[in-house]
Amino acid sequence: MPPDPSAYLFDLDGTLYVGSEAVPGAAATIDRLRKRRVPFRFVSNTTSRSRAALSEQLRTFGIQTAPDEIHTPMVAARTLLAARDCRIIAPFTPRPALTDLGAFTFAGGVSDRPAVPRPDAVLIGDLGAEWSYDLLQEAFDSVLGGALLVALSRDRYFQRGDRLALDAGPFVAAIEYAAGRDAVLAGKPSTAFFRAAGAGLADGDGTIAMVGDDLWSDTRGAQLAGHAGWLVRTGKFREDALATSGIVPDRVLNSVADVAAEIEASA
Repeated sequence: MPPDPSAYLFDLDGTLYVGSEAVPGAAATIDRLRKRRVPFRFVSNTTSRSRAALSEQLRTFGIQTAPDEIHTPMVAARTLLAARDCRIIAPFTPRPALTDLGAFTFAGGVSDRPAVPRPDAVLIGDLGAEWSYDLLQEAFDSVLGGALLVALSRDRYFQRGDRLALDAGPFVAAIEYAAGRDAVLAGKPSTAFFRAAGAGLADGDGTIAMVGDDLWSDTRGAQLAGHAGWLVRTGKFREDALATSGIVPDRVLNSVADVAAEIEASA
């Protein structure tokens, strides 16, 4: 058995809640962690809501948290774009989450300003049903013109009601294929994302366990960053994907509620 974790990272949608319903035992598990002073953070690949909105949503499920306890692709992209001296951004992601990006100039995409001939970067997120041919063409034109292509997420799909829905990854792949350019990844499963999310949580050789429902973005991404990858059988979990992916989680749990049992067993 791998060593017991000294800290945790928790995915949100599909792990702590699915759609508008909390996963049974999720709030109690987080409460148990706080009472035992076990460090943790929340991580999410969503780009449709700000950290403040995510924090408020968690509160409706009985999970009290502050926005700065949530690490998102927007937070990671802010660092990435600043490091590459990008100033004019064409955002193709829902507007509410742009508040977490910081002081950049937005042009084209879903912004209120018209497109410019060459933005410094094109930002692709989970725009969902707002995508249109014209928006894809605009993103393609900008990347062909030299703009940096930034993928906030490469997730393939997410759980929506009783079916899987396309996430940002397929749209990122479309622009990459058409333009012949590789995207720079800001969110999960980027190693930089996971290391930033886990920074300061564990001392020395302490193990951080990432708990999530996505084999690629959560489990394998965490493992490549040096963390443990724990998979839960909720949300988008599919038994056939686990059997054929070639990814071996460090642990497979029925749900996030099992984390509380793990904590009690190691106490």
